[in-house]
Amino acid sequence: MAQGNFLTEQTPHTTLVDVHIRALSSEGAGVADLADGRVVFVPRTAPGDHVRVRLVKMKARWGTATVEEILEPSPTRVQPPCKLFDECGGCSFQHISAAEQLHWKGRFIADALKRIGRIDVEAPEVVASPATIGYRNRVAYTFRRLRAGRVVAGFHALDRPAHVIDVEGQCQLPEPAVREAWKALRLGWGGGGRLLPGGGRLRLILRNTSAGVILVVEGGEEGWSAKPLAEAVPKLQSIWHKPSGGKQAVRVHGEQALEVWGGETFPLTAGAFLQVNQPLAEALRDFVLESARDAGLVVDAYCGVGAYARPLARAGAHVVGIELDLDACSAARYEAPEDLIVVKGRVEDLLSDHLPADVLIVNPPRTGLDVAVPDIVLADPPQKIIYVSCDPATLARDIGRLGSSYQIVALKAFDLFPQTAHIETVAVLERVEASS
Repeated sequence: MAQGNFLTEQTPHTTLVDVHIRALSSEGAGVADLADGRVVFVPRTAPGDHVRVRLVKMKARWGTATVEEILEPSPTRVQPPCKLFDECGGCSFQHISAAEQLHWKGRFIADALKRIGRIDVEAPEVVASPATIGYRNRVAYTFRRLRAGRVVAGFHALDRPAHVIDVEGQCQLPEPAVREAWKALRLGWGGGGRLLPGGGRLRLILRNTSAGVILVVEGGEEGWSAKPLAEAVPKLQSIWHKPSGGKQAVRVHGEQALEVWGGETFPLTAGAFLQVNQPLAEALRDFVLESARDAGLVVDAYCGVGAYARPLARAGAHVVGIELDLDACSAARYEAPEDLIVVKGRVEDLLSDHLPADVLIVNPPRTGLDVAVPDIVLADPPQKIIYVSCDPATLARDIGRLGSSYQIVALKAFDLFPQTAHIETVAVLERVEASS
């Protein structure tokens, strides 16, 4: 049995094993090898750690474990800034140095492209965030009503996803304005959360905007009056409510906020998507705009509020934005330049109507492109594709679906989510002309 990788205790239900952590998984867990050839994933460990772990769930080829004891810490290990780190599932990398986080996030991208997309690339440059804590302008909390009028509100637990960890002001990731608004909201919602909508579970989203902090309450029945809560929590610029049943969020208190983002002004609604790390998001936007420079016709799929489409149109391009969300469409059209057209609908339904183009920008959700989109692109190929991705695996899958028709000419990552395993990537692809 390999040295440093042996059983130290075994019962029918528990096993303790000493292992060396050799890598990080893209989900944020440390990776170690067991003596029998299986891989084990251990949250809250760092590459280089020598740890004693308790095996939790074992499959034929892999398993999961929890840390029992750190026998020898990695040189890259640091003290987590948050007191809740060991029990809260919100962050995964607070115990790892900032430089090491950037190194592994670049590896995640290169590994995914090779393993899934069959594309060999060097790990890309990862642009560091100006701040590694206090950077999030938007935070979503889970609120639960318990027995005897008790409530708990915070984030899901690390080892028990159904359990909610109560978070007062300990979380280190929100911007100061969001953190203060959360503490004020907790004090103001009343015993048992009586000033919030009824229901056993709610989602409370706080977003800092240029006009102030807004609150979006998801869940509960229609007809909730937000006035008592607004009076109790005057820090809130406006309050929105999205009742249960998939209905549209409506503003129930305060004035319509105008957001200023990258020099563009537009009305901010409850469902509008904006990156949570604004300073670094602006650097990402600048990279996308530079990559699309001098294009005559641009299609911006999943355009949202027009973070790319609006400035490109102002710079002289003719831009077609495609967006499914009605509020986002309205925001993108607000005082938009004449050369921007925003069409509402699904990308897979509308894209073929607007190709070919000089540049196609795609910024899909974490699930990536719909299965039909690569075929639509290949049927009428644009000269360049700029793919903005929040998931290396779906990025690799979608680029792989384009086959040999495109090649990556630029790849850059942005650490929009420090202390977590998430990474934002921009891949610039150019069309490969078929040889005669």
